Amino acid sequence: MSRYQKRAVVTGAGGFIGHHLVKYLVQHDYWVRGVDLKLPEFSSSPAQDFLLLDLRNEENCEKALTLAPGESFDEVYHLAADMGGMGYIHRAECEIMHNSALMNIHMPYCTVRLRIPRYFFSSSVCVYRDMDFDEPELSEAGAYPALPHNEYGWEKLYAERAALAYARRYGLTVRIARLKNCYGHEGTWRGGREKAPAAICRKVAEAEDGGTIAVWGQGTAVRSYTHIHDTVRGIFMLMQSDLEGPANIGAAYSVSVNELVSLIARIAGKKLTVQHVEGPVGVKSRNFSIDKICSIGWQPEVSLEEGLRMTYAWVEQEVRRSRLAESALRAVSNISTQDAAKAVLELAGSGKPETKQLDAEGDERTASLHYNAGV
Repeated sequence: MSRYQKRAVVTGAGGFIGHHLVKYLVQHDYWVRGVDLKLPEFSSSPAQDFLLLDLRNEENCEKALTLAPGESFDEVYHLAADMGGMGYIHRAECEIMHNSALMNIHMPYCTVRLRIPRYFFSSSVCVYRDMDFDEPELSEAGAYPALPHNEYGWEKLYAERAALAYARRYGLTVRIARLKNCYGHEGTWRGGREKAPAAICRKVAEAEDGGTIAVWGQGTAVRSYTHIHDTVRGIFMLMQSDLEGPANIGAAYSVSVNELVSLIARIAGKKLTVQHVEGPVGVKSRNFSIDKICSIGWQPEVSLEEGLRMTYAWVEQEVRRSRLAESALRAVSNISTQDAAKAVLELAGSGKPETKQLDAEGDERTASLHYNAGV
């Protein structure tokens, strides 16, 4: 490992932001250990080492942060969390509070115990209160007095304070990023944990030109969206900086959900009707200052339209692959059914006592918790 610039651990490395961060660090001459409950879904991890561990267990946190005798990590990037899109955040409050809190208690404790000097925590702009559309932007100090909109935000705020407590008592260098809505390729795009950009890209890709897509609420909620390239670059720059306390990382440009839908439909070259349906929509608006992160030279480089063009192309490709796979499965299923029927008819017509065994594959479903970093 001596030829590498630094050694780092990235938790949540099987998730969207964590996977991209691993790639970024490896490109910057880091030796990286990825840790998660699962491997990345869409491409293999370039991490030199990858451990499948449940970080709700303290012993696993220590294992994740331990190298051979006489060796240690330089940096910990803690992105593992139980999270998802707005639908998941609203229906899984207890799971989020329990699972993420355990990880966020154990990780800074083990980091200090193993004498690793620098610790990054991935927080969220969900720590802020609801805002009106015309309110001036909030700085990081605006998180207090605290009134997060959901339990995900409350847990993130607690985890920030836990990390900063270790910094004060043990001299641990802590960097905290409050990430705005992050999107891009190789992010979850279906299944209930996807964020708004990926969900809308999927709906538009699945819809026929002239068709209709469903959108939760009236589509008036306002958000800013940050491309994954800018997010991981911001995380890295923050970790190497002298900035103390939380820092907002995200694009300054905001759009409503309706405007987001219109932009993605235009990128797809489709004319679609939007059907507004009941569903969780979160806060009305969020407007946060990025002056602190910009003070170290960070600026968003990917425009919303450019980022959505790349993201839509990737999601559209995944939708096509999914449809092809479903068609292939149906074809196999039909063939199997026809063969089985033919075999029964042959046996019934022959009058012979011999039997033919027809194999039926059982579909084993296991429930597992996947934790990924994001906002």
